Amino acid sequence: MDVLLTRTPGTYNRFENGQLAAPGADLLTSVARTLRLDEQEWAFLWMITRKESPPHALHGSSGTSIAGAWQRVTDHIHGALAYVDDAEWNIVVHNEAFRRLFPRGQAPANVMRWILLDPEARTDVLMQWETHWVPAITPHLKHSVELCPENRALGRLAYDVLNDPVAGPLYLEHAAAPIPYFDGSELPVRHAVHGAGRLTTCLAEPVTAPGARINLSFYTPGAFVLPELPRTDQ
Repeated sequence: MDVLLTRTPGTYNRFENGQLAAPGADLLTSVARTLRLDEQEWAFLWMITRKESPPHALHGSSGTSIAGAWQRVTDHIHGALAYVDDAEWNIVVHNEAFRRLFPRGQAPANVMRWILLDPEARTDVLMQWETHWVPAITPHLKHSVELCPENRALGRLAYDVLNDPVAGPLYLEHAAAPIPYFDGSELPVRHAVHGAGRLTTCLAEPVTAPGARINLSFYTPGAFVLPELPRTDQ
């Protein structure tokens, strides 16, 4: 193992026996890739050695493989707009209620690209796009790029957003902020069938696909009132 890790003799023995205090990220990465750990094992390695979550995914493809059973799950969700997107923000599965949100009755291929770059999203569907949607969404994109720094699709997506004359300056302004999401977050929307209202959203992560997201949103018609964000000084 020392030879494979290009370390001095005895390093892996000390690591394996817990004699290295807070081993560095470079050593943990070398160990994980040498032993071909998956993402769950990578996260467990960090928890038992450093008592924290890893700062990024181990593999560039993390979160891009979603089990087909999720289509059956979303098909049986009624009363909510439901979809699952992978770590690259590609929509993998969705239910009919989510599809009906869009003017042409067709869900976009990539939800992040649609939100930030599609003119239809900016002007027709996502109400108060610049003041509400962009500040809420761009930190998520930045975080996903940082989580999977080797993922070329995410890098290309961020590049396209930065180079868009409308979205680019807004991304630079808002993306570095802490992710403002909390369970029950609300944003204004114009539903293709039901008209103006708001989406109340809850997110979860599939256990076997770190970086992917399960999105459940409830549409409520009527005027949108921006809720107060939870205070962080208490």
